[in-house]
Amino acid sequence: MDFESRRQRILDKMEDNSIAILYSGIEHHVSADEYDLFTAQANRNFFYLTGLRRDNMVLVLDKCVEPAKTMLFIEEADPTMERWYGRKVTMEEAEEISGIDEIEYIYELESTLDRIMTREDVYTAYFDTYRHQKVDLPDYNVVKANEFKTDYPGVAVKNLFPLVAEERMQKDEDEIELTKKAIAITKDGLCNVMANLKPGMKEYQTQADFEYIIRRGGAEWTAFPTIAGSGMNGTMLHYDTNRETMEDGTLVLLDLGARIDGYNSDITRTYPVNGRFTERQKQVYDIVLAANRKIVEVAKPGMTTKELNEVCKDVLADGLMKLGLIKNSVEISQYYMHGVSHHLGIDVHDVTVDSNSRLRPGAIISDEPGLYIDEWEIGIRIEDDVLITEDGAVCLSEDIIRTTEDIEAFMAEHKKN
Repeated sequence: MDFESRRQRILDKMEDNSIAILYSGIEHHVSADEYDLFTAQANRNFFYLTGLRRDNMVLVLDKCVEPAKTMLFIEEADPTMERWYGRKVTMEEAEEISGIDEIEYIYELESTLDRIMTREDVYTAYFDTYRHQKVDLPDYNVVKANEFKTDYPGVAVKNLFPLVAEERMQKDEDEIELTKKAIAITKDGLCNVMANLKPGMKEYQTQADFEYIIRRGGAEWTAFPTIAGSGMNGTMLHYDTNRETMEDGTLVLLDLGARIDGYNSDITRTYPVNGRFTERQKQVYDIVLAANRKIVEVAKPGMTTKELNEVCKDVLADGLMKLGLIKNSVEISQYYMHGVSHHLGIDVHDVTVDSNSRLRPGAIISDEPGLYIDEWEIGIRIEDDVLITEDGAVCLSEDIIRTTEDIEAFMAEHKKN
């Protein structure tokens, strides 16, 4: 991947006489001596600009000098600690991955920043200060930004996040290829699910059938916690308990994905537990499928995801009115209560900014209409990953079967005892 070009585009957006300081982060403490796996916790913008997902690294972009400078700070290897926790990235490896040739050890960061702040005219400092909601604990980069404000109160601190997010919303060829690989492995996992699915299984067993295959196939892990909701559980949008027994005659909604080299797939399929849809299940399923197909048909550059959602709602409402479940289109909110699209990439719900609200070529978005009918205990969602092209859209997950006929035929042919 061309990380140098990515960093240059961020430098171009930064104000003159500014610096950007971006931390990869530190391990997230869980309990006692337990820490989360860091590759899943690394700052995504740091990864986007360097290709590195290791803790205790710092990227510095200096636009106070001509030409602008890019520096990377990493941990020095400690043989004793490496025996316990594994190898650290060497300077040579970090340079090869990131393309940065000015690399120092992390203990040089403080003196380097002090030199920049005292010898250069720094008016603005950029930190990644994104916070999803107020109740969230401050991110490590926010903590460091606040420390900087205390140390250098005369320098304006601005948010680096929107500068990087705007770039991340369009994927390059390398990113698209990684997404395709993640989708291909997801397909293999779903095929294994269909082959093994039968009444009496636990939802977590279906989850295991998927996750075993993707890990064997090279996924570093799931893109997010797997959702396997059967029966009434399928009407819960982010159900992830996955403990109930799957009953004969019910559906199981599977929202899942694989992660490959930091990039994710996000696919949802809904299957009949016994291999055959009932007539009512087919009626609802085909309404959702019609909406799914309509989105990839109409999506194109210049549209917004809100506009796509209105298209989706029209199709779903029309179908439910024909079934007699609702009387007018406004009532669709009783059975469909989420959006049809979000951006997909390094984050499953990938970063977005208002300045880039209209879809551009290179955007990868989800296409996920659904209907959740409590009184019938039917929850159906069909989700694909769609690439916006110069003049339309392409479904990257087209090869993952989705019609009731294809699903029933596959399950009948591959059914295991």
